[in-house]
Amino acid sequence: MRYTQQPMAWFLSFLLVLLPLMPAQAAMLGNDRIISEQQVTLDRAKILEVLDQQFTRQQLETWGVSPEMARERINSLTGQELANINRQFDELEAGGGILGILLVIFIVFVITDALGATDIFPFVHPIK
Repeated sequence: MRYTQQPMAWFLSFLLVLLPLMPAQAAMLGNDRIISEQQVTLDRAKILEVLDQQFTRQQLETWGVSPEMARERINSLTGQELANINRQFDELEAGGGILGILLVIFIVFVITDALGATDIFPFVHPIK
């Protein structure tokens, strides 16, 4: 028992010396940060809900984009991009805006292809 007590005592002494040297960091999360994270989640869910509609899937397949690829790209959009798309959703007329939504998503995909962030469309070449 004595053989285990001495190494344990050394270990605990070592920790007592080092622990005060390690700074503890804590920060308050502001309400705006929490709300913005929730808003990004809601924006993404709204776009994915539109993507799940049959008409949307058919239109994307007409353009040569698989729904899985579109879902993957939507999941990789930043909060600002999601907010812009959702703002355009809100500006469209009720009931007649699916084609407009698809056009917005198509434009976002073309822009990200041109910037080199994605490679969805073979006819879009990245900017060098």
